[in-house]
Amino acid sequence: MHYVERGNPYALLFHKGIDFARGRNGAEGIRGNKKRMAHCNGEHRGSKFALARKGADLFQVFHGKIGGIPVNDLYSTTEGKTSEKQSDEAKLGAQWKSIDWRRAEREVNRLQVRIVKATQQNDYNAVKRLQYLLTHSFYAKALAVKRVVTNDGRKTPGVDGVLWNTPAKKMKAVLSLTDKGYRARPLRRVYIEKKDKKKKRPLGIPTMYDRAMQALYALALEPVAETTADGKSFGFRKGRCAQDACEYLFTALSRKHISPKWILEGDIKGCFDHISHDWLLANIPMDKSILKQFLKAGFIYQRELFPTEEGTPQGGIISPILANMTLDGMEKQLAERFHTNALGKVDIRFKNAHKVNFVRYADDFVVTAATPELALEAKEVIREFLAQRGLELSEEKTVVTNIDDGFDFLGWNFRKYSEKLIIKPSKKAVKAIVSNLSDTILRRGKAWEQDVLIMKLNEQIRGWTNYHQSVCASYAFAHLDYVLYELLWRWAKRRHPKKNKWWISTRYWHRVQNQNWVFSTDKKKLIRVDSTAIVRHTKVKTTANPFLDTEYFRKRKFDKGMRRLTGKFKTIWKNQKGLCYHCGMPMDVSEEREIFYLRPKSKAGTEDIRNMRYVHCACQQIYAECRLKK
Repeated sequence: MHYVERGNPYALLFHKGIDFARGRNGAEGIRGNKKRMAHCNGEHRGSKFALARKGADLFQVFHGKIGGIPVNDLYSTTEGKTSEKQSDEAKLGAQWKSIDWRRAEREVNRLQVRIVKATQQNDYNAVKRLQYLLTHSFYAKALAVKRVVTNDGRKTPGVDGVLWNTPAKKMKAVLSLTDKGYRARPLRRVYIEKKDKKKKRPLGIPTMYDRAMQALYALALEPVAETTADGKSFGFRKGRCAQDACEYLFTALSRKHISPKWILEGDIKGCFDHISHDWLLANIPMDKSILKQFLKAGFIYQRELFPTEEGTPQGGIISPILANMTLDGMEKQLAERFHTNALGKVDIRFKNAHKVNFVRYADDFVVTAATPELALEAKEVIREFLAQRGLELSEEKTVVTNIDDGFDFLGWNFRKYSEKLIIKPSKKAVKAIVSNLSDTILRRGKAWEQDVLIMKLNEQIRGWTNYHQSVCASYAFAHLDYVLYELLWRWAKRRHPKKNKWWISTRYWHRVQNQNWVFSTDKKKLIRVDSTAIVRHTKVKTTANPFLDTEYFRKRKFDKGMRRLTGKFKTIWKNQKGLCYHCGMPMDVSEEREIFYLRPKSKAGTEDIRNMRYVHCACQQIYAECRLKK
C-alpha cells in the first residue's frame, strides 16, 4: 500500500498481489503458471492473474496502461457485467438515450437529502456511508457525465485530446466511472485575461474523465457544504446570487444615523491558488484518496509538467465547493469576537454594540463596523483565520473606507448621500459593458447582417440589465442607450460611406408600434436598455437549505421569472409554472434556457403561445440528440 501512495510504477502490480520474483504463491515468477493464465481472457481483465498473462507489456503498466487499457478503465465497476457493458456503439447510444433523467434526479436528490440530515446531526460516519452509495450509483454517474457534456466546456479537451461527443462515448463514460485505481491526469494550463487586462488569470482544463469524476464527487460533497456554510455566504451556492448579498448589505447600511459608517473591503490574494492541501485533506469530508488525486494532479504548460503543492484546480467543477468550505467559519469567528455577552456566549443582541456585519461572495467580502478601530480589529481576526488555511489578505485591495466616500462591491457602488444609501452600477461595470458593446459593433460585427448584430446585442443587454435591475440603475440604462445609438450610427456610416444621413437613418431605424428611431428589421428589433423595469430583489433566507426547502426555492425561481419576463414569454412561464418542459425541474430565468416549438418552424410551426415551451438548453441538447436515428 505504501507503493501506491508514493506513485511507484510497480504499485499496481503489488496492489494486485503479484510478485515479480516468485509470483502469488511463491512458486513461479511472472512468466509461470501457464495453466492459470490460459483462463485469463478479456472478460477477466480485473482478476489477480490477468496482469501476469503471457506477453504482458510492462512498459504500458508503468505509463498508466495495462494490456493497452487505461488504468481508469481497467478498474471499472461495470467491466465484467455483460448486462451493462456493451461493445456495440449503437446499443451504447440507445442506452444513453433511454436514461430516465427525471428518475435520476429524484434518486440522487433522495441520497443528498439523507446526507444533509446526517450532517445536521453531526453523524459523519453516516455521511461517509451515504457519500459512498451516491458516488457508486448509476444515476449519479449519469448525471455527472450529463453535466460535463452539456456545459460550455464540452468542446474543450484536456491533455489527452478526448471529447465525449457521441451518445456511445457518453454511455461508455458512465460505465467506466469508478474510484478503483483512479489516477487524475495533469491539467492543461491556459491563461485568460482579467477585467483590468493587466494580469492574466491561470485556468486549468481537466480531461473529460477527470471532470466527470469531479462532478460525481461534487454531488456528494455539495449537501455537506450547503449545511455547514456561513449564512451570509452567497457565491457559488444553489439558490443564492449576488443580488442577495446586495440586499443584506442594504439592510445593514440603509438606516439613518444608526447604521455602521465604516467598511472593511476584503480581498484574498490568489484564493484558489494558495489554499493549503494539508488543511483540505484534514478537514474536507470526502474520500481522501480521490481528493488527493484532484489536488496533486499537476498541470502541463508549454509541454512541461509542473507539480501542484497548494491550491485547488482553477477550472475544476469541484473547486468552488472546496474554496467555499475553506472560507466557511469566517462569520462564526467574527461573531465569537464581537457578538459575545459577559458569559462568553454569542448573543445577537450584542450585534448592535459594535455594528459588525459580514457578507461574503466567493473570495470577496465586506465587514461593517462602528469605528475604524473595530474594522482594523476585524481585519486581524480574519487574517488569523486565513493563515491557518494557507491564505493571506491582499494589502492593496483590503482597505477601510467610510460609507460617505462609497465603495464598490460585486459591480455596484454603495454610498450614502445625506444619510440616504444609494446603490448603483459602478463606473467599472459601466465602462466594461460599453467596451464590450463597442467591440461587438465596431470590430466583430462590422460585416454582420443587421439581424445577427441585433441578436448579439440583445443577449448582452439582457444579461447586463438583469444583473443591475434591482438597484438604482435608471441613469446608467439611459446612458447606455445613448452610447448604443452613437456606436450603431458609426457602424451604419461605415457600411455606406457614400450615402447621406437621411438614407442611412431610414434604412436601419424605423417606427415600431409607438416608438420612433428603433434599430430594427422585419424580424428583429434592438431592445431599449431603459425599458427594463427596476424591480427590488427579495433576499433569500439565510437558514434555507436547497435540498430540504425545495418548495421555497422553487417558488423563488417562479416569482423571479414572473417579475422579469413580459408579454407572451411571461404567459408561457406562468402556464408551465416555471418548470422545464423536458425534465420537469424548476428553471431560473438567469440560467441558460430557450424556447422549444412543439411544431417546428421548419414544419409550418408558428410563434404562438400554444406552440411554445420553455426548456433548459442542456435538456434541449439531449432531446435533439435522442431524436437522431444514430
